[in-house]
Amino acid sequence: MPLIPEEPQIHESAQGPRATPASGRTAPTPRPVPGPRPAAPPRPGRPGPLRPVPPVQRTPRDVAPAKPGPSGPAAPAVTPQIQLIPASAEGALDAAEESVDLLLESGRAPGDVLVITTGAQHPWAEHELSFGEASYWAQHDAGDDVFYTDAAIASRAASRPVVVVAVNGGPTSAAASALSLAHSRAAALLIVCGDPQQINAVLGAGV
Repeated sequence: MPLIPEEPQIHESAQGPRATPASGRTAPTPRPVPGPRPAAPPRPGRPGPLRPVPPVQRTPRDVAPAKPGPSGPAAPAVTPQIQLIPASAEGALDAAEESVDLLLESGRAPGDVLVITTGAQHPWAEHELSFGEASYWAQHDAGDDVFYTDAAIASRAASRPVVVVAVNGGPTSAAASALSLAHSRAAALLIVCGDPQQINAVLGAGV
């Protein structure tokens, strides 16, 4: 029985004969036809198609906290370091003087120090007040030297980095007033010279 020759199978990948142009050059292989192109993204600086944008609801985390201006709330007060130097009422002023000398020797500027007495005034304050309060407080406002005052008028004094209190007598109320005021005026260090029992009783009362 004669064999019937099988027909050659044509593969889908096989390409037919290339057409030869009239010039004799081989024509390039046909390229696949691309599908539909995606929309080109908008160029920088050129607006794309307008679309409705839903409103954005900002949460409290998105809102930056407002910075307090000059009239805003003041920063919390810094609690000064307290140093107690035991001394009698008679020796409290001398102890305060020694403390001032040590502060100046350690590099503190004279204008950084305020000294408050609870009993008799410091001799410097008594001398300067003899020329009048205007001249006395002008030296305080200059702020270039150690300033001495007493509990009765110390409320007018401004804050300084270091305040030294000499509990050199006077009523207990004067000591309490001086310590409370000194605690609010001392920005960094509060030195108290006097009877430790009396001082601790006043400090423990909430100064």
